[in-house]
Amino acid sequence: MTQIECELCAQQGGEVVHLAAQWHVVLVDDADYPGFCRVIWNRHVREMTDLALAERDLLMAAVWQVEAAVRDVLQPHKVNLASLGNMTPHLHWHVIPRYDDDAQFPAPVWAPAQRATAPEVLARRRDLLPTLRTAIRARMASLI
Repeated sequence: MTQIECELCAQQGGEVVHLAAQWHVVLVDDADYPGFCRVIWNRHVREMTDLALAERDLLMAAVWQVEAAVRDVLQPHKVNLASLGNMTPHLHWHVIPRYDDDAQFPAPVWAPAQRATAPEVLARRRDLLPTLRTAIRARMASLI
C-alpha cells in the first residue's frame, strides 16, 4: 500500500479534536460508541517500531491522555486500547469507551452485536461529547 492509497494519509480519519506536529486525535462518528477516539501518527508508518524511541513515548503519552479524558468524562466500565492496522496499515491507536450495556460487551467492538443499547442511553453519552472534546484539548496542552 502506498501513501496515496492509504486512507489515513488521504483523510483525517474522523473529526479532528487536536492536531499536533506529529500526531492528531480524532473523534470517530460511531453511533454505537460515542466517545470512540483515534490517535493517529501524521507521517505514514506501519508499526510502532518504525518510530524513534522518543516518538513512541510521545505517541503513547497522547494515547494515555485521551484514555484519561475518556475515563474522566464518559465514566465507562472499561476502556479498550487497540492498534491493529490490518485494514489500514497506518500507525494509529483506537481508544474505545466500553460499557456493560454496549452492543458487543464483553466481546470486542468488532464482534457481532449481542444486544442493542437503549437509544436514550446512547443519546446521554453523545451529550457528553462537547465536554470530551474540551477535556482532550486540555490534556493535549500538557504534551506540547
